Amino acid sequence: MGKQKHLITIENLFEKSPVVDFKSIARQIGNKNYAKLLINNLLKKGKIKKLGKGYYTIHNEISLSVFCFKPAYLGLQSALSYHGLWEQETIPVILTIKKVRLGVRKSLEQNIFVRHIDKKFFFGFNYFKDGLVYLPYSDIEKTFIDMVIFRQNISDEVLQEIKMRIDKKKLNKYLKAYSIKTRKKISSLI
Repeated sequence: MGKQKHLITIENLFEKSPVVDFKSIARQIGNKNYAKLLINNLLKKGKIKKLGKGYYTIHNEISLSVFCFKPAYLGLQSALSYHGLWEQETIPVILTIKKVRLGVRKSLEQNIFVRHIDKKFFFGFNYFKDGLVYLPYSDIEKTFIDMVIFRQNISDEVLQEIKMRIDKKKLNKYLKAYSIKTRKKISSLI
């Protein structure tokens, strides 16, 4: 009866949240070793999937990996795609203030790209509905700034679309956090 009780508790956790961490599971069960055993059994049966170290999901959505690097948001090409400014398929690009290994990583047997962003530039994102869950994506203004800061190529077509949709008041507010050199560079593009 005890095993079934814990299994129901864990299933309820996954119904409430798209991503569940090991600490939450262990806290619910009250025993770390038993939590590890339960997670391994659920992984073997294919009932849950491993997103990253200590993070699990029941969904098959690679963008959920952003929750493994909290505080973080999906930005650059991922945000361009989400906002309909970029037509190309892209791997999730996660910007985080955590000190983690950067670059291409695997999650759900797919690639994700992790980049570091300074804490003082960690703003300009909101949670947007993407499928069944809300994911943190940078808004158009912050995406544009990040594209310039990280020296990403912006095609003329994408730049024109950004110019039409950008909120210049919000952009100027965001630019106050950056150096004069960066402000001038971004302003010259708009």
